[in-house]
Amino acid sequence: MSYPQLFTPEEKLADAKKQLGLPPIVVICGSTRFMTEMAEADLRETKAGKIVVKPGCDMKSPHGLGTDPVEAEALKVRLDDLHRAKVRLADEMLVVGGYIGDSTRAEIAYARSLGKPVRFTHPEVDPGI
Repeated sequence: MSYPQLFTPEEKLADAKKQLGLPPIVVICGSTRFMTEMAEADLRETKAGKIVVKPGCDMKSPHGLGTDPVEAEALKVRLDDLHRAKVRLADEMLVVGGYIGDSTRAEIAYARSLGKPVRFTHPEVDPGI
C-alpha cells in the first residue's frame, strides 16, 4: 500500500502562487550602498511584469530607526530575518551592484540552497556559491 506524498511548504507556496495566477516574484538583494540602483532595478523588473520585493530600509543612512546601538542591532537581526522570508517567497533573486559583502553572499547561498535562480546586474561579482 502506498501513501500519498505530503507537499513541502515550498511546494504548497508554488502551487498557491500558480493557482492565484501571480506573476513571477523577484527579490532584489545587495549592499544597501546600492539603494539607488535597487530602485532602478525595481522599476525595470516591475515594467517587465514582475512583483518586486527588496530591502525596505537602509540601516546605514540617517533616520529615526535604531538610534540606540542595542535597538539598532536587534532591528538589524529582525530585518535580516524579514529579508530571508522575502527570499523564500520569491521565484528568483536579482543581486544589484558591483560588490558582494558577507550578508549578500549569505543571501545568495541561501537562495541557491532553495533552488532559486540568481541573476546579477554585475555578473563578474558572482561568488559562485
